[in-house]
Amino acid sequence: MRDTENMEAEMEYDDEEEPSFSDPEDFVDDISDQELLGDVLKDQPQEADGIDSVIVVDNVPQVGQDRLEKLKNVIQKIFSKFGKITNEFYPDTDGKTKGYIFLEYSAPSHAQEAVKSADGYKLDKQHTFRVNLFTDFDKYMSICDEWETPEKQPFKDFGNLRHWMEDPDCRDQYSVIYESGERTGIFANDAKEPIEVEERARWTETYVRWSPKGTYLATFHQRGIALWGGEKFKQIQRFSHQGVQLIDFSPCERYVVTFSPLMDTKDDPQAIIIWDVLTGQKKRGFHCESSAHWPIFKWSPDGKFFARMTQDTLSIYETPSMGLLEKKSLKINGIKDFSWSPGDNIIAFWVPEDKDIPARVTLMQLPSRNEIRVRNLFNVVDCKLHWQKNGDYLCVKVDRTPKGTQGVVTNFEIFRMREKQVPVDVVEMKEGIIAFAWEPNGSKFAVLHGESPRINVSFYHVKNNGKIDLIKMFDKQQANSIFWSPQGQFLVLAGLRSMNGALAFVDTSDCTMMNIAEHYMASDVEWDPTGRYVVTSVSWWSHKVDNAFWLWTFQGRLLQKNNKDRFCQLLWRPCPPSLLTHEQIKLIKKDLKKYSKIFEQKDRLSQSKASKELVDKRRTMMEDYRKYRERASQMYQEQKSLRLELRGGVDSDELDGNVEDWEEETIEFFINEEIIPIGDL
Repeated sequence: MRDTENMEAEMEYDDEEEPSFSDPEDFVDDISDQELLGDVLKDQPQEADGIDSVIVVDNVPQVGQDRLEKLKNVIQKIFSKFGKITNEFYPDTDGKTKGYIFLEYSAPSHAQEAVKSADGYKLDKQHTFRVNLFTDFDKYMSICDEWETPEKQPFKDFGNLRHWMEDPDCRDQYSVIYESGERTGIFANDAKEPIEVEERARWTETYVRWSPKGTYLATFHQRGIALWGGEKFKQIQRFSHQGVQLIDFSPCERYVVTFSPLMDTKDDPQAIIIWDVLTGQKKRGFHCESSAHWPIFKWSPDGKFFARMTQDTLSIYETPSMGLLEKKSLKINGIKDFSWSPGDNIIAFWVPEDKDIPARVTLMQLPSRNEIRVRNLFNVVDCKLHWQKNGDYLCVKVDRTPKGTQGVVTNFEIFRMREKQVPVDVVEMKEGIIAFAWEPNGSKFAVLHGESPRINVSFYHVKNNGKIDLIKMFDKQQANSIFWSPQGQFLVLAGLRSMNGALAFVDTSDCTMMNIAEHYMASDVEWDPTGRYVVTSVSWWSHKVDNAFWLWTFQGRLLQKNNKDRFCQLLWRPCPPSLLTHEQIKLIKKDLKKYSKIFEQKDRLSQSKASKELVDKRRTMMEDYRKYRERASQMYQEQKSLRLELRGGVDSDELDGNVEDWEEETIEFFINEEIIPIGDL
């Protein structure tokens, strides 16, 4: 029965007229194949004459037939890593090669990669390869002989990019993100209260970052990075990098490095991009599997070189070409970590033990690649590299397990970088190390060691006589972090997060505790660039209540408590290096008493200025009251006729005014009676 019904339904459907899928007569197809099938057409084979995959290598050694096979093996070894070589041709004359060759790859992309990577490759002292695409010869032959003047680009004036350095009161600036990232403000620091410089809603989507010299403020957006600067914080540059998450500047502020996990492809590396800050142009892209150890690239202090570590390889690149230094990476088996000196173009790296070969720390001068010092280490578990800010010293924290003992012993290997042959001193500590930090502009370092609740802090001094002295040790400290003042001498021992924000302010010149305080649940400590003030804060990103930042003097005196709704981040604006020489700075320190009198006078003037402002405010309030009283009196007089009418012609305003019409009347009334008995007289 059911089958019969289905057949009848199908017959009825067949009898109906089929719908038409044809386009109307006046239909215009305005959708191109590229829009409709773009992802398919990009893989479409391209018409070519076969020469797009051919490269020409010049400055190849000229050899005879007896050495030709050896030359081919060398060429194959160098150029086969860029792709499969399908054909090769070595022109010769009189049985000797001409000094140039032709290589054909299986794909044009392989040929382009060979040109990019092998051009300038140094085979030996006499032979440096020059590599070009075969198709480039046609391009160079068709260049017009007449010079065309490039179009002049208009000059963009962004104002004084270092205007904040000209503040007459020498106020430093800092950025603040609050309302869970919805608002970002720039403030000038003042001992009384912050002075707002600029404030915007949704200025950034995640966080902000200052450039190393404070010239630019970088904001993060889904489509890329924007740089802001000048007096009004105008947009100076933007870099399109979809999904950007991390950023890093070169020390000279000429280049910026961005990372995004969304953009990387096999043929077009875009996970990491290096940009030119001035022009906004992309200089080079790199692949990146993980950003766990950011920054991936580490810069030399002058910004001329940057380096990257991969498995068993240290790759050093040079600017502005962004190519490998001498076209070669360094093969270093087992390399674990490396770091640039902050003061010189020197790289320190360490390699763990391998069977009978001890672990070693190597100092390498660049660009010469000379090894200026090698230190062998035994029974090593781990190493950490800590440079002093000026590059005067390098501390290698070495965790060791000596034979015949249990547990880990820590050695601090101190390299004296400014002395001949770089001598090394050793400080041994048998307790666990919590934190280590160099004095930025000095020769002292601080170490937090031990286990809670017995955490100790020790201060050491590296002396010129080849000794390292223990200056002072404070025991039972509630601290897990060390924060030195940028100018040295003073530091803050902080117990952040789990230690409830315990703070200790120390003067290391005589190792005295200037103050002990607490900022409950503090998550961050930030010194200002001058070392005069320090900020402690509770970030909404790490703790959802009590979000605020407090301002302290370097001595530990609390100046301000700034509560911001869902406060997230505070960053001080860095200052560029001083233009004064060391001799001029020494002279200023020598005459500090003379300058201090001038500053004390300015402080008194600022206080009197504050008093004057208070007097002016009171005078303004008195003047406002006088004007109000005059307006009220005038209104009272204007309403007199209305009052007379309402009171039947009686001028109540004059009742108390005519004293002559007054009549005096005395009224007596009984108040009380009291009977006092008097004894017999």
